[in-house]
Amino acid sequence: MEYKSQEKYEIIEKKDISPSISEHTIMAPLIADRARAGNFVILMARENGERIPVTLVDWSAGEGWIKVIIQGIGKSTVMMNQMKKGDFFAEAAGPLGTPVEIKKYGTIVGIGGGVGIAELYPIAKAFKEAGNKVISILGARTKELLILEKETALISDEIIVTTDDGSYGQKGLVTDALKSLSSREKIDAIFTIGPLPMMKFVTLTAKEKNIPTFASLNPIMLDGTGMCGGCRVEIDGKPKFACVDGPMFDAHKVDFDVLIRRTSAYINQEKESLDKFTKDHKCRIGLH
Repeated sequence: MEYKSQEKYEIIEKKDISPSISEHTIMAPLIADRARAGNFVILMARENGERIPVTLVDWSAGEGWIKVIIQGIGKSTVMMNQMKKGDFFAEAAGPLGTPVEIKKYGTIVGIGGGVGIAELYPIAKAFKEAGNKVISILGARTKELLILEKETALISDEIIVTTDDGSYGQKGLVTDALKSLSSREKIDAIFTIGPLPMMKFVTLTAKEKNIPTFASLNPIMLDGTGMCGGCRVEIDGKPKFACVDGPMFDAHKVDFDVLIRRTSAYINQEKESLDKFTKDHKCRIGLH
């Protein structure tokens, strides 16, 4: 007998942050009741659709909602961002993953790149509530792709913004900002979330200063419960599964080169699927 969820995952608020990035507030009381910083959910826009892992940005156990931010980069995520307030996700599974251990370090630096800023926000907020000094470095290619700046500023003692093209904040990379910051500030730990090359070079920069660093990994993922092995990563030379052992790991032990190769394995098929979808529906990414 086919299992049918008893929850209705209604979108109660929808906000387009940029042409390709949308924020969804979804009714999911059971998930909201158990959510912790660092958890993620797997969403399906329609029955028999693709399972998309998305990190929880915010939630309310009392009101029963969860909030996620989705970047439309493939067929399924573009479809999700075309959904409107009042629409329903077919399924939502979670909270999944191992929550981040929140404790008193001293001075925490959170480094988020692109949509990784959404994943960083609840973690930085939790560390601030635990009594840490929180410095946030947010990076984006352009000003238009920068998200959650105001929200992050509210839970940070200091915020530094960089853009690749210099259209906002400091021109340059988050690693440039980290080097400058580490020369004037004692950093007790770094938490970084964003594109894999960014996290790799943040980790190399932190290693020069002997700073404990943790990275949230985003490999290809299917079931999210450790059964399929699709999200296998190499940590200190040993296989781990990002969905159950992570997604946050000691960055100094991560083999980023192996992970970058694995996440690129289906890039041609993903592009073919998206091109067919946009052609069939006469739409472009960002038109909802």
